[in-house]
Amino acid sequence: MTSVLELREVTAGYGPFHALFGISLTVEPGEAVALLGANGVGKTTVARVASGLVAPESGSVLVEGEDFTGAAPHRFARAGVAHATEGRSVFASLTVEENLRLSFRRSKGKKAVPAALDTAFDQFPALARRRGQPAGNLSGGEQRMLSMARVLVEAPPLLVADELSLGLAPIIVDEIYVQLGRLRAEGTALLIVEQHVARALALCDRVILLEHGSIIWQGAAADADEHVTAIFDTSSGDDRG
Repeated sequence: MTSVLELREVTAGYGPFHALFGISLTVEPGEAVALLGANGVGKTTVARVASGLVAPESGSVLVEGEDFTGAAPHRFARAGVAHATEGRSVFASLTVEENLRLSFRRSKGKKAVPAALDTAFDQFPALARRRGQPAGNLSGGEQRMLSMARVLVEAPPLLVADELSLGLAPIIVDEIYVQLGRLRAEGTALLIVEQHVARALALCDRVILLEHGSIIWQGAAADADEHVTAIFDTSSGDDRG
């Protein structure tokens, strides 16, 4: 079986700063993988490499067995790699519906927009109630839901989800993880960068632990608790709840 994503000995960073050192990992079709670690260990850089936002300094990135090393982000997107980034990334002056229409028209074509809108509003009823409101007037959690809805309706082969629960109320986090579980059940592979450890472990098949830009352990989620505890007991500001 060909991995939906594979990183081989990837070293990457930002200018003179190296964030990753020889990272090798795979995500198999339909698999959910949690990428965990303390703040600043390189998790978000892995997510950006996986979707083409950061090019490796060395090593290679494969999508469905094809070499995508150094490819532009739009090539990753066309190959089925969706990236739900941390933050809100919405057009504040456009309404909720206009944000979705713009995204769906670009990704799915004009004729598919009505059905995609129906799906988005079915999945996120809170957005349906605010479909005519400017996105800038939504709460932080609602803006995060809107940015997610633009991605999740696509049901991509691979979703790279970067800190989706960061700073959100528990009720919003619950809704986000319901949708991630739905995607997984429909066959989307997940690479989840998360500090909300308990939720990630409950959803994922496998765990990869990062420290100082390197993988220090990977294995089944059922076997991860002792290793996760060791990392988070020696770091600060991380959420194991």
